Amino acid sequence: MTPVLSPYHGVHWSHWEDTTRALFKAHPLAKHKIVDVVLDVWQSIFRSSIGRPKARIGRDLFPRPQIMAFFLHELIPLRLAAQHPRLWRRDESAEEKDLVYVREPSLSVEIKASSHKSKVFGNRSYAQPASATKKDKSGYYLTVNFEKFSEDTPKPAIVRIRFGWLDHSDWIGQAAATGQQAHLRSTAEKYKLVDLYTGE
Repeated sequence: MTPVLSPYHGVHWSHWEDTTRALFKAHPLAKHKIVDVVLDVWQSIFRSSIGRPKARIGRDLFPRPQIMAFFLHELIPLRLAAQHPRLWRRDESAEEKDLVYVREPSLSVEIKASSHKSKVFGNRSYAQPASATKKDKSGYYLTVNFEKFSEDTPKPAIVRIRFGWLDHSDWIGQAAATGQQAHLRSTAEKYKLVDLYTGE
């Protein structure tokens, strides 16, 4: 796999924010579309029923954050594909991004969701070059932060939605031999993701 040339290549970090906003402005996903789809998908999770007898999430079932993140990860591409089947589809192979832009795959989007109030995480492979993994980890990202179920939060909400471009070098893998998680460098988190929505 040939690594994608980063649009930040040769750009000092003090100018990353300008590059990020230019990338977002040129991307086919508009701010209102991203926010509307994410919030609608989140609400649809609580309107859905599962199994027999019909169980409702938030009433009968209170899934762990990993499960809620999975729902977002799967349902966002499905919703966009249903609304715009000639433009968007979900991934069909391990080499593709989660949300594929049919007309130009380089504009496809990886989706990350987390119950942390502000940060997102990847597995350790995100800190590795594309040649070492099946999927190129550099490219466009949609990140979603949400509340988790608790006694004080019976109806969790979306608290943050961001969009931008991240490179594999923006991820830091855990140093421990058994560590499987990666987190973002602070400069990338601050200057390479645009805030689209913050909950009340």
